[in-house]
Amino acid sequence: MILAIDGPAGAGKSTVAKLVAKELGLTFLDTGAMYRGVTLEVLRLELDPADAEACARVAASLKLEFDAQGKLHLDGRPGEPAIRSSSVTRAVSQVSAHAAVRAIVVAQQQRIAATSRGVVAEGRDTTTVVFPRAEHKFFLTASSHERARRRALELGTPQALEHIRAEIEERDRKDSTRAVSPLVKAADAHEIITDGMSAEDVARALLAIVAGKRA
Repeated sequence: MILAIDGPAGAGKSTVAKLVAKELGLTFLDTGAMYRGVTLEVLRLELDPADAEACARVAASLKLEFDAQGKLHLDGRPGEPAIRSSSVTRAVSQVSAHAAVRAIVVAQQQRIAATSRGVVAEGRDTTTVVFPRAEHKFFLTASSHERARRRALELGTPQALEHIRAEIEERDRKDSTRAVSPLVKAADAHEIITDGMSAEDVARALLAIVAGKRA
């Protein structure tokens, strides 16, 4: 089974996907973490995130895989928490917009799914590009204010709410307007607006839809 979840930054996709994967006994696949891994390596090598060829070479050279806890490893090295740094966050949209990078990373994502009994994948193009034939597709979203509030709470920086909100809105703009695999809602995806919902609430809603579709 492949269950794919898309949505903008801060919509709660990762937390919900982990809960759903655990409940269904499937592999959690954080597709965005893989692009963050490539970006981290690009920055470590002091390459230009705008250089498509250099970024593609990095993507092709990396072995991206997840441990039992769903944490990304790069060539066997832990990627957490470095892939969540502000420098990676600022550059990941640019690196992940390169067509060659996406082609390489998508192929790795599809290989992971092919060697698993099933995956719960989350990202920005999992329902439209990576797994267009997924049995279950969802699009999670929330207002930029709500997403910024959650991120500020997660980071322990409530005073940075407006700055985080501005970053999220800029990320939305870049992800939705990029030429390759832009963030869009698949026509056959269930949309869930998560404002005011806990991750557990959202996970239960997804699982109910999955159970109903099976029935």
